[in-house]
Amino acid sequence: MPDVDRERAWLLTVDGAPQSYVDLDEPEHLEFEYVRRLAHVLDCAAGPGAALDLLHLGGGALTLPRYAAASRPGSRQTVVEFDGGLVELVAEHLPLAAGADVSVHTADARSWLARAPERSADVIVADVFGGSRVPAQLTSVEYAREAARVLRPGGLYAANLADGAPFAFLRSQLANFGAVFGELALIAEPGVLRGRRFGNAVLLASDAPLPVAGLARRCAGDAFPARVEHGEALARFVRGARAVSDADAVASPEPPEGAFSLG
Repeated sequence: MPDVDRERAWLLTVDGAPQSYVDLDEPEHLEFEYVRRLAHVLDCAAGPGAALDLLHLGGGALTLPRYAAASRPGSRQTVVEFDGGLVELVAEHLPLAAGADVSVHTADARSWLARAPERSADVIVADVFGGSRVPAQLTSVEYAREAARVLRPGGLYAANLADGAPFAFLRSQLANFGAVFGELALIAEPGVLRGRRFGNAVLLASDAPLPVAGLARRCAGDAFPARVEHGEALARFVRGARAVSDADAVASPEPPEGAFSLG
């Protein structure tokens, strides 16, 4: 069940695992490294301060929408979160800042995406976990095609995923999006990429060149530096993987015990 730690900054946990961290006074402070990497994507998606139309699949405590509202005023943001109880808890205890143009909807992410207008988003951020796993309906090439349909030309898709060696799931996801988009990149800590541990990785896809250099600078400067893999290095990582259809799609792997636990 969701739980909120009532301190100056708020930590939301689900079944003992950290789910979201929010500082109501400083929405641009991001505690979790994978959220910082998603924020770097938003930072590089357009010129400084330019407003964007953002679609967030998965909302949590709305950490990233708060960041975008503060860093890119005037952005129009839609959040789709399946957990109605979580939506109510966040609305009651963690209100959005006045003036933030964020609409939150309790719905299934894949169903919402299928109904979303064509070319309606500049950026889609997917951070959807059913418990500790990405649901199967969000792991197919058909899902990737729906994301491409909703993005505007030059738009960005960014997804928080989790996997460990031998990376069968992560490689299949890159194969899915590589079958639909012309440009791919992957952001992860070196220890994860080398197979030393299970961890988060941010998948990026676009039909336009990705801001790899800017992302690499930002990710290298974090407390826990990450690498941005692209081009031939990423092609070698994906080589041999095949796109997965809806009929064969499976949820992401179960994390090892304690992989994302507090303390």
